Parts: sequence; structure tokens; C-alpha cells
Amino acid sequence: MGANLMQNRSSGGRRVRRSAGKPMSEINVTPFVDVMLVLLIIFMVAAPLLTVGVPIELPETAAEPLEQEDQEPLTISLSSDGLVMVQEAEVDRSELINRLRAVAAERSDDKIFLRADGAIPYAEVAEVMGALNAAGFNKIGLVTDGGGPTLDGTGN
Repeated sequence: MGANLMQNRSSGGRRVRRSAGKPMSEINVTPFVDVMLVLLIIFMVAAPLLTVGVPIELPETAAEPLEQEDQEPLTISLSSDGLVMVQEAEVDRSELINRLRAVAAERSDDKIFLRADGAIPYAEVAEVMGALNAAGFNKIGLVTDGGGPTLDGTGN
């Protein structure tokens, strides 16, 4: 306790406590705000990158989303200009079945997601679904945007 006390000559020999040993009772929020702003910027930049890189105008339905699994889902995308993409790599339609068979040999799950632009004719979507089935993928999930109309008229 003697280390925190000192003689103050101008106050007539009274002992005065130094402020160095006194605990600070104020919270400095500036570093907290700085960190939060940096995290906000990181998430704002990273959020658009989390979607599959093929721009597709998905049809809207009232279907509930599927549960996610441990393994990253394999995604096939059909764009309005006729491109077929496996994840983010473009694949020629004639090579699609062979490429998917090679992928199926490496995966333990036979679930695959099909993203098709709403402007594509149903015949082309069915053709790709047949190729997926021929390659060994029997669980095909059609990806749509939520909030679409329902058949009972209660949706948008």
C-alpha cells in the first residue's frame, strides 16, 4: 500500500493517492466499434460470393427448403443461353454423363441439385434430368426461389 502513496509537498505534507493504481471504470467502445465495422464490411463483400456463380432466374414456388447435409451439395445449373454448369465449371452436353459418372464415383451421396432458369423449356430440363439419372444420381432436387404462388391461391 505504501507504493501507491506519495508525499505531496505543496499540500502541506498530506498523503495523496496516485491515480495509476485506481481501476478504470469507463469502457472504451472505440475498438469494439472498429471491429464491428470491419466485420460488417467483410460480410457485405463475402455474402454475394456465397451463391453459385452462374446467374440464373429461378422460378418461384411455395415449396419448403430441403435440409442441409454434411457434404457440400453437387449443383448443376442450366442458364437461359443454354450453358450447362457443374458447380461453376462449364460442361459440354455431350460430356455431361461421363463427367457426372466420374463425380459420382468420388461421392458417397447421390443427391444433386438442379438449378434451371425459368425461361428454359421443360423439355431441356427433362433431358438434363435424364442425364443425371443415367449418371447414377437418383435424388434430384429442383432449386427454386421461395415465396411463389401456391395452387390454393394463398401465395403471392
